[in-house]
Parts: sequence; C-alpha cells; structure tokens
Amino acid sequence: MKSKCDKCDKPATVHLTEIVGDQKTEKDLCEDCALAEGITVKTNMPIGQLLEEFVLQSPEDEEIAKLRCEVCGITFHEFRQQGLLGCPNDYNAFERALEPLLNRAQEGAARHIGKVPSRAGGDQKKQNALLKLRADLKNAIATEDYEKAADLRDQIKELEGS
Repeated sequence: MKSKCDKCDKPATVHLTEIVGDQKTEKDLCEDCALAEGITVKTNMPIGQLLEEFVLQSPEDEEIAKLRCEVCGITFHEFRQQGLLGCPNDYNAFERALEPLLNRAQEGAARHIGKVPSRAGGDQKKQNALLKLRADLKNAIATEDYEKAADLRDQIKELEGS
C-alpha cells in the first residue's frame, strides 16, 4: 500500500523519520510539500546531465559571461556554448561561476580530489602533489600563516628537484 502525503493526499515520495530523545516522528510528504518545508530531495543525476542543465538553463550574467582564462583564452560564454573547459586553469578563472555546479555535482564539496589511474605512473602523482602543495601555499599566504607557507615552499622545491 502506497502512502499519501500528510499534507495534501498526493502520493508520498519523501519519507522522513526524526528521532529526538525517545520521541520518534514519521512524515510522508510529496515532493512539492517537502520542498515547501525546505527539504531538498537528492537526485541521482549523472554529471553530464547536471552540466547540461547548468550550461543551458543558467541565466546570462554579463559580468560572468565576459570572464576569460588568461592561459587558454576561453571565455565563460564559450564554455557555456561548448560545455567543455579549455584548460585546468579554467577552474580558477571561472571559480565563482562554476562553484554552484561543482557543489551540486560533488554533493557539497567544492573541490574534487579524484584517483590517479595506475597507468599514469609517478609523473602524474608528482604533478598532482605539486598542484595541491601550491594551492595550500596560496591559502597559507592568504591567511598570513608564513611559517606554514615556508614549510610548503620547501616541500615544493624538494618535490620539483626529485
């Protein structure tokens, strides 16, 4: 037997169980009533579809559309048309515009720290480690943690020398 929404009698698709102390409360809600209560429903949407929706449905913002990567020269407007970034630096160049998409795609995490394919060898792992250290160095300088920055600088020099 399918349950009905506690608020409007539509078929319930969201089922909540809250336990506060020894008190257990169950709610059956339709998607509309769940949204009205501020409950967001996580969907299992593929990253390609998320990207397509973001690119095609986001409102045009003149300032963001004019953003340009200083490395590859792609504009954010071109990215929206093609659906592909031009280089790794684009994530920094378009950070403000990409952050909402990345948050949705990574379920709240703004940065993706993926796996390195085993066939990539040590060079790719070294490159990834250098990128992470440089990002940490940038953050340490921004927060004026110069002791940590000096340590990170030394780690970078050591890794570049090997």
